[in-house]
Amino acid sequence: MLTISHLSHTYPNGTRALDDVSLDIPPGMFGLLGPNGAGKSSLMRCLATLQLPSSGSVRFDGLDVLAQPEALRATLGYLPQDFGVYPRVSAEDMLDHLVVLKGVAGRGERRATVEALLRQVNLWDVRKKAVAGYSGGMRQRFGIAQALIGNPRLIIVDEPTAGLDPEERNRFNDLLVTIGEQVVVILSTHIVDDVTDLCPRTAILVGGRIVESGTPAELIAALAGRIWQAGIDKADLPAARERHAVIAARLRAGRTVVRVLADEPGRCPAPGFEPAEPTLEDVYFSTLHRLRARQEA
Repeated sequence: MLTISHLSHTYPNGTRALDDVSLDIPPGMFGLLGPNGAGKSSLMRCLATLQLPSSGSVRFDGLDVLAQPEALRATLGYLPQDFGVYPRVSAEDMLDHLVVLKGVAGRGERRATVEALLRQVNLWDVRKKAVAGYSGGMRQRFGIAQALIGNPRLIIVDEPTAGLDPEERNRFNDLLVTIGEQVVVILSTHIVDDVTDLCPRTAILVGGRIVESGTPAELIAALAGRIWQAGIDKADLPAARERHAVIAARLRAGRTVVRVLADEPGRCPAPGFEPAEPTLEDVYFSTLHRLRARQEA
């Protein structure tokens, strides 16, 4: 169990990236949703012991993470949003180097570890190719391979599927699900579908604060009867935004389809609207809409 209690962080320039964040994260996949600039990467860096928060505490299976960062690093796997590689070094040699840094000294053990990891992420056949020449999806799978060195019990992945094509995204997500069966895996992302597909528990971080948390089913059930949709002309979208709580608008077959949050369950916002089954994306967008409305009030 990872327990985050009243975690806050303010950067030297005065930016308050985290504001009293508290979460209990059990083993399995946990999704952290939030828009760009919400504080997700700051939280991930604090959990990965790459920066010390201004206040609060983090405990993992009884370990005081902030007081004993080296102890956590021994059981931590981390895939940051961006990671650099040596331009001409092969995946096999790069991973071998990282295995040494993780403390595996014996040549035979290193070779066995490298082979097992590259096979696990389906990169064994391209192990002699430079990582710098990999596609985006292949690089992310290499990133997971290095995060798995030492059989970590806590794995943090920050925006892992951003920029991947649908096939690579599905392959990467399948890999995460397999990994997350036995350990704590925190998936930080702004892609709602990834959390819907993978995570039994989730939280939404906005402006450095946790504004919603629970199981996707619980969060979706809270919107039952409140999501309505209609097709309108694109020119009518500004007027629709003035009259209704429009949480999303998409162009489909030449028409703009808007999804609206009703004030009360079962209450149709206007003629022409039809009830729609809520999704986690509706939870996410309605949460952002509510917070923006508060700020503007």
